[in-house]
Amino acid sequence: MMKRSLALGCAAVAFAATSGTALAQAKFDVTVGGDAFLQGAFIDQDDDAGLRSFEMRNRFRLVVTPTAKADNGLEYGGRVRIRAAQQSRNTDADRAYIFVSGAFGTVQGGVINGLSDEYGIIGPNVEGIAGGPDNATLEFLTGSSSYNQGTAALAQNFRNLVSGDIGTKIVYLTPKFAGFTGGIAYTPRTGDHNTGVNRLERSALPGGQRTFDFQDVVEVGGTYANEFGAVTVEASAYYQFGKATDTTGGGLNTYEDLSSYNVGLNVGFAGFKVGAMYMNAGESGYNKNSVANFNRSNQDVWIVGANYTTGPFILAANYLRYKDAGDLTMSGNAKMDLYQAGVTYVVAPGLTAGLEYSHFKFRSDDRATFPNDKGNIIMLDTRLAF
Repeated sequence: MMKRSLALGCAAVAFAATSGTALAQAKFDVTVGGDAFLQGAFIDQDDDAGLRSFEMRNRFRLVVTPTAKADNGLEYGGRVRIRAAQQSRNTDADRAYIFVSGAFGTVQGGVINGLSDEYGIIGPNVEGIAGGPDNATLEFLTGSSSYNQGTAALAQNFRNLVSGDIGTKIVYLTPKFAGFTGGIAYTPRTGDHNTGVNRLERSALPGGQRTFDFQDVVEVGGTYANEFGAVTVEASAYYQFGKATDTTGGGLNTYEDLSSYNVGLNVGFAGFKVGAMYMNAGESGYNKNSVANFNRSNQDVWIVGANYTTGPFILAANYLRYKDAGDLTMSGNAKMDLYQAGVTYVVAPGLTAGLEYSHFKFRSDDRATFPNDKGNIIMLDTRLAF
């Protein structure tokens, strides 16, 4: 109850601050933007039985933002981000929320990712060439048993463990002060978004080795950005916690509650930018009823990276290391190392082309079920932003 009161209380104070003569203008201003990419990759890996060596993927996102401003200075509106990204050729929306903003800060409510996923510093190469997991290079390993063990997929969850979940939530952001912006977000239940309502304290779904279904999830923290002469500094720290949802299907399965933190730092100077990020989710979501209950390797990931901008070129490099318990029914863990380097060329404003090389290694102590794997990916990447 305290968690809910804290988050909803922040929202109530913010909305109360907007009462009075909030007379809207006659019309909303509607802005339309978005982005798209097209990627093609050549893959050479050990675990490639029955797999082709070349594949392509693409995504297109359209962002629509209606905003208005009242006579008392209150800004309000909404945002929806529509994605053409599904294999079924259906579209979906991973952002669909309303907001109000003023001297009190900003309140957002609806479908939106968590704080560390939206604002966390994860290194200098966020997306695009040598963008780490954010450019989804590892998706090209789909189909291999080493990828299906989940390590590659989980390694892309390098913010707080379920910060990327788009469950309906309410978010409060403080005004920016001396370079710092704080925030708090509350999600009643992960995975429950738009008009979906799920008040069940337990799930009837069969229990697995781990869960990403949590209730009363709170994420709190902030970012800092400032310039000191020619030096730029960006930093962030976020903590997320919540209650795991137990399952009754196939017998009662209980899981470890959510506790995850994420810190990041970037420093820039004279065209160079270097940075690092660390996330630790401990035993969050692990099944307490696993046969080998002694296996409790923490889930954690760290990234170090650098880039250099000269004219229309951006040279970048990244290293990522991820670890989790792997198969919870036996002792040991699963690990992944990802090395990346690449170059991006700005063809024109909003249009880039790039070339990236990635080398990956998967290692698992449960080799009988999930074989070790390693290989290389050469990816061509073209992006449009408008």
